[in-house]
Amino acid sequence: MTGILIALFTGLLGILFAFLQALRVMRKSPGTEEMVKISDAIHEGAMAFLKREYKVVAIFVLIGVILLWLGLFFSKGPSFAFATAIAYLFGAFSSISAGFFGMQISTRANTRTAEAAKTGFNEALLVAFPGGSVMGLTVVGLGLFFLSLLYLLYAQFMEGGMIGAAGPLLGFSFGASSVALFARVGGGIYTKAADVGADLVGKLEAGIPEDDPRNPATIADNVGDNVGDVAGMGADLFESYVGVIIAGIVLAALQQTRDILLIFLLASTGVLASLFGIFFVRGKENAQRALRNGTIVSALLFILGSLALILFWHGELRYFFAILSGILSGLIIGFVAEHYTSGRSIREIAESSKTGSATNIIAGLSTGMTSTVLPVIVIALAILIAYQVQLEGAGFLGIALAGIGMLSICGITVAVDAYGPIADNAGGIAQMAKLGPEVRKITDSLDAAGNTTAAIAKGFAIGSAALTALAFFSTYMTTAHLTNINVMEARVMAGLFVGGVIPFLFASATIRAVGRSAFLVVEEVRRQFREIDGIMEGTAKPDYARCVDITTRGALKEMTFPVILAVSSPLIVGIFFGTQTLGGFLAGSLVVGVPLAIFMANAGGAWDNAKKYIEEGNLGGKGSDPHKASVVGDTVGDPFKDTAAPSMNILLKLMTVVSLVFAPLIILLNNHIGFFH
Repeated sequence: MTGILIALFTGLLGILFAFLQALRVMRKSPGTEEMVKISDAIHEGAMAFLKREYKVVAIFVLIGVILLWLGLFFSKGPSFAFATAIAYLFGAFSSISAGFFGMQISTRANTRTAEAAKTGFNEALLVAFPGGSVMGLTVVGLGLFFLSLLYLLYAQFMEGGMIGAAGPLLGFSFGASSVALFARVGGGIYTKAADVGADLVGKLEAGIPEDDPRNPATIADNVGDNVGDVAGMGADLFESYVGVIIAGIVLAALQQTRDILLIFLLASTGVLASLFGIFFVRGKENAQRALRNGTIVSALLFILGSLALILFWHGELRYFFAILSGILSGLIIGFVAEHYTSGRSIREIAESSKTGSATNIIAGLSTGMTSTVLPVIVIALAILIAYQVQLEGAGFLGIALAGIGMLSICGITVAVDAYGPIADNAGGIAQMAKLGPEVRKITDSLDAAGNTTAAIAKGFAIGSAALTALAFFSTYMTTAHLTNINVMEARVMAGLFVGGVIPFLFASATIRAVGRSAFLVVEEVRRQFREIDGIMEGTAKPDYARCVDITTRGALKEMTFPVILAVSSPLIVGIFFGTQTLGGFLAGSLVVGVPLAIFMANAGGAWDNAKKYIEEGNLGGKGSDPHKASVVGDTVGDPFKDTAAPSMNILLKLMTVVSLVFAPLIILLNNHIGFFH
């Protein structure tokens, strides 16, 4: 049990370091009274959204606990049902806590970053990144701490000891997935509805700059950056992180090996590597290089640490190659995302804007489609390597190890992503508080790097979703007593087709939700410009709170259908058509959902950065016809990259987790009311 205790204390160390980073940020000067007032408005809006969202989540979690307990009580027994339900609550609570604390600091670090930018670039970077690292370290710290604590308790008191304690941990992953879906879908709808509304009226109709204080939607837009890419991405990668660790524990338990302890030790190694990598984020005038250096250092440290651990544990390298394939594929996917959302790719999209918004959109779509090829091939190679190098009988444990490798440095990956909204907000505050052009130049540089690093984080999230879902899928096969799935069988083929269309239905629902919510924001901004005298002259203050409230209500209303779809569809397929059809359904959704998510994430990122390239003064700069065309392309890409694509990760994992957790109940009900037995 020493390995579990090491993991427990490593998780605690991550939480402690997050607390110290938070203190470090809060000691910095928040700037002028006007800057503090703007930051407070963003903070209050973000926390108000979280509180209202968490009330909805609490109801869902309560229903989930009841259904989980009832479903497993009759199929697995009262003690197993109780332990799984408790784990579900811990998973949901941990995810909510990580999002809450990360948001508390990110919405306070923004004005401190803008104030530090008055001194210089490096000073601003060393406020923004530590602010983001609070979210990253909270994610891995809370995840590893509570997982270790639960497993330690279950191993002591449950029948079966260390082997029997693994099964109920699936409830932890289910709880984390439930919160993540709400956070990602709700946060994604909020952030893009506000962004689209602010851009369409502010930039295109009124011709005023982004983050102009005259725009009534500008505070809602800045709030959205935080709820989407701090709380949303944090919940997403928290769910992936704990999910792949639990998948490894369950698969190791099914084979009754001591590799359960190895899984915990590998996770501990990743947390320590992320802690060290954070200290290497230093830079002069190049934030992107500084953030990349921290990520690469963390990856190298984890590779060396896992190599030593595997040699000590097994005395040979087969497991290490599975882990190495995961972390290398994660880095490659991230850098492919960087390639297609920067450099020549965005210049080509910007050039296409000369002939209008239609050609801009065509160029962005083709760039996104091309960007899917290499990441999917890399994921496929990682799967082959991870499976083939396993010791005899180890099976899909290698897939889980590859996933652990990919998510090992989740601490710094989330930190790099959460840094983005802080830098973006800092630029907004600099604009609204009318700070000098030299300050805005520094915050723009930080923001541009944040856009690219966000694309890298989304690449990690999508790649890890594929490996995590596949690891859970193999566990589902075992739990459902399926030795193989024959794709030539009619019920499996039907499942493949239906599963393949679910990602499109889900993406459609989330994108349409952004469109409907954005329409309300657009109408409100137009109303204020029309009815409040003096806004454009700067003599009257817009009603920022009204836009924040409209966006909040719209996001909470619109997220209901995607959540119900994710939870209910695998249950309906499994109960009425059987476990074979459900297996085909899960496989179809995974094969279609992963490239669709990559396409949308990279196309959206490329459109966004092409717009920023023009705004830097190229091709006529702000206000030119190419700029107007690029704003339209960016507006189309916003729900792609920040709503539909990141939510897709959770859809794929949640459907697999639901199938796995409820497999005994699905089999029981299918035998009584199903069409196929």
